[in-house]
Amino acid sequence: MKKCFQAVESYSSEPSEEKKQNTNEALAIAYSKIDKAVKRGVYHRNNGARKKARLAKALKVMDNQAS
Repeated sequence: MKKCFQAVESYSSEPSEEKKQNTNEALAIAYSKIDKAVKRGVYHRNNGARKKARLAKALKVMDNQAS
């Protein structure tokens, strides 16, 4: 999650197509890791959903500011 938040901050400071692509890749990786943790029982499913929602919200807020 830290890497994803860092990618979002980097994109918001200097919006570019390359940084947006890197942010989307980081988001996909974070989603995958969270889903695997939920599947294996490390996280409760609601906790995983909350973490994914926070990531999506951060990206949406920064994307609106960059536009």
